[in-house]
Amino acid sequence: MGKVVMDSTVSVDGFIADANDQVGPLFDWMSSGDVPLDETGDVKVSQASYDYTRPYWDQIGVTVVGRHVFDLTDGWGGKPPGGIDHVVVVSHRPMPEGWDPEAPFHFLDGVEAAMAKAQQLAGDRTVEVAAGDVGGQVLAAGLVDEVAMDVAPVVFGPASATSGRSTQHLLEDPDVVIRGNRVLHLRYRVRR
Repeated sequence: MGKVVMDSTVSVDGFIADANDQVGPLFDWMSSGDVPLDETGDVKVSQASYDYTRPYWDQIGVTVVGRHVFDLTDGWGGKPPGGIDHVVVVSHRPMPEGWDPEAPFHFLDGVEAAMAKAQQLAGDRTVEVAAGDVGGQVLAAGLVDEVAMDVAPVVFGPASATSGRSTQHLLEDPDVVIRGNRVLHLRYRVRR
């Protein structure tokens, strides 16, 4: 069985979206370089980000997301992102009407059922869990082996420590760990 990694791009203050559920500049790092990250060439990153991200993406067999992320992305048009084989959607609702039942998306009720399906589909490959509500549930259930974060230089919080008001603030590039353009890649093992 492969490892389970909860992964997300986050603001410096730990948010995965702003107060309006928008990602703003969180993913600017995915267009701030000249090295194509996938075969489409649509995503271009720095060499440092490529060297970190591509091998990780190549290990992922399944991504687990909540229904909210699925709905926000419109299910990535029925094609899993980043060349991943399958997406498991944790949802109390069935697949959307008109959804292609042959698309490699699996809708399950509850994180335990979703993780069992994800691990079955992934085999010895990595199960990636998107952060957020579902990621928190999977972490709380003790099913996460690692937490990976791509920290973007922006503050989203309701009132940042530096400004005391509810606004977005862009920061300069980070300068420690694995530094890419507009991102700092971090990874932590979960203490058991």
